Amino acid sequence: MTGTQISLGRLFQPGSGRSFITAYDHGTNLKVPAASGKPLDVLAKIVEGGPDGVLLAPGMLRAGAELFAHRGAPVPVLRADWTVINDDWKRDSGEHYKVMLSPSDAHAMGAGAIVMYLILGPAEGTTFADNVQQVARAAVEAHRVGMPLIVEATLWGTRHTDKHNAEALQHGCRMAYELGADAIKTEYTGDPATMREIIDSVAIPVLTLGGAEGARDDVIRSAQGAIEAGARGLIFGRNVWNTPDPVAATRDLVQIVHGEQ
Repeated sequence: MTGTQISLGRLFQPGSGRSFITAYDHGTNLKVPAASGKPLDVLAKIVEGGPDGVLLAPGMLRAGAELFAHRGAPVPVLRADWTVINDDWKRDSGEHYKVMLSPSDAHAMGAGAIVMYLILGPAEGTTFADNVQQVARAAVEAHRVGMPLIVEATLWGTRHTDKHNAEALQHGCRMAYELGADAIKTEYTGDPATMREIIDSVAIPVLTLGGAEGARDDVIRSAQGAIEAGARGLIFGRNVWNTPDPVAATRDLVQIVHGEQ
């Protein structure tokens, strides 16, 4: 077993073999409403809920490091790159992709894994080609330093109107696997059968993302469907931290992921 595998394993519960990660990296590329609260207060609530990991940006990890500096704390997972997600911003400024930090940088900060985008279908083919190259290079360095790489395979490029298209998502997930990802974060297709086909087409853990805020029943249904399909976990953000009770929202989703422990 390699150091990368050991580190990745820390994100997954031994009983269920699955993981629940709360995403709180949105401030790098989406508008986070001031009404959501002070950042470190929100982060403390996220940690209190008991996720297996927390996905956050480098500055947030530096600011809230003490929340992760003890036995039993969630594993900090760092966002290592940046892109334009907001559709209005894309129309104004184009679809851009940049790497923010290396696997070695993340290791030095105490991260247990990093996440990078793989976005199928930007308007400019050179943007996609650069994205692929950066993910492939990061995979090599990540494995050299024992840092798991989670690739977020999405259809956020403007060539895709259906962001949940099962065939296109399978293509992206297979590319992520072939480029060296240790785990994949991707959209739930909305159907357990097609989601299961995507999961079966790669030999690494697949976790589904939460996406935009939705009604509680829809969020629960999506989470249950993904786990039923064989997903090894969830990486949910706004449907946790931007709710009236982030602790309760986390615990509901942890229950779906892990069941009775």
